[in-house]
Amino acid sequence: MERYFGEKTPKLGFGLMRLPKTEGGKIDIEHTKKMVDMFMEAGQTYFDTAYVYDNGESERAAKAALVDRYPRESFTLATKMCSWAAEDEAGVKKQLQTSLERTGAGYFDYYLLHAIQNGNIGAYDKFHLWDFVREQKEKGLIKHWGFSFHAGPELLEELLTKHPDAEFVQLQINYADWENDGVAARANYEVVRRHGKSVVVMEPVKGGSLANPPEAVQEVFKAANPGASFASWAIRYAASLDGIITVLSGMSNIDQMADNLSYMKDFKPLDAAERAAIQEAQELINGVKSIPCTGCRYCVRGCPMGIAIPDIFAARNRQLIWGQLEGGTADYAAAVKNGAPASACVECGQCESVCPQHIDVIQRLKDCAAVFE
Repeated sequence: MERYFGEKTPKLGFGLMRLPKTEGGKIDIEHTKKMVDMFMEAGQTYFDTAYVYDNGESERAAKAALVDRYPRESFTLATKMCSWAAEDEAGVKKQLQTSLERTGAGYFDYYLLHAIQNGNIGAYDKFHLWDFVREQKEKGLIKHWGFSFHAGPELLEELLTKHPDAEFVQLQINYADWENDGVAARANYEVVRRHGKSVVVMEPVKGGSLANPPEAVQEVFKAANPGASFASWAIRYAASLDGIITVLSGMSNIDQMADNLSYMKDFKPLDAAERAAIQEAQELINGVKSIPCTGCRYCVRGCPMGIAIPDIFAARNRQLIWGQLEGGTADYAAAVKNGAPASACVECGQCESVCPQHIDVIQRLKDCAAVFE
């Protein structure tokens, strides 16, 4: 018998948000098929997508690479509905049917209200989406429902008290953000577990940044286990927490899949010495004042000036974390080559209203402009 919902689920989840691309910028289906095959052969089962990922192409890729090629009962598929991706209640609710058509899945094992935060919670209430997912579960189109969350513990406490039948919550958890006030990973995790709910972990590698952490952190991990990849420390850290259904990794190529499977196929929680290494890494990272961008690109869609905000922030982080001003300047030049520079920001605030990390984007862009322009 499971101690908590999802205890026996394999602890590595395949996030379909950052799938490999062709030279033309489309999802590389053949490459994705090989990754799906590796994942399934290793006994992993959890796949995660969303209505808005790659403008719907992620869900279509799930059909081509997974649903059309494997028995439906051999895997579990999660997707999400987004309050901001439609203008009215009917439009938001139609997303479920659209997602079913795109994936051909017949039903979703896990269905989530997407990226809830203070700025959009009103729409989820106004459009009666909490009742909607309950109704769809009764119809059998959803097996389990929950929500992904990007706000603080006060709102989370309110939601779980108001909606006690939510079965799980998807949270951003990684060792770098455990005590980050903006992300509130520890505080949110504790609220969810106090309510007896299970957790799906997103951003365990913090948008890929923990696969290449600062040099001081790299030295800590090399000393503790020279053969372990830096990403493995991040994913195993999250998977070692109690109450975890699975840890999503947005893998973009076969090498990343192979690395993740090498330590997650037969997952073992962190031991005492490894936890001590993580604690040392956390202390070092807390001293680096980088921009906590994970590259989700939600800010880019509505930017009236077409600023490639995540790419500009990545250039700045190269300079902040690694001290590589020349390299950061080159990255910045590439980021603005086909778009607007940081100084083109008109301070409309659209980016800040949708940022899951609650970054002060406007001020950060000013900083980037001062350094690179």
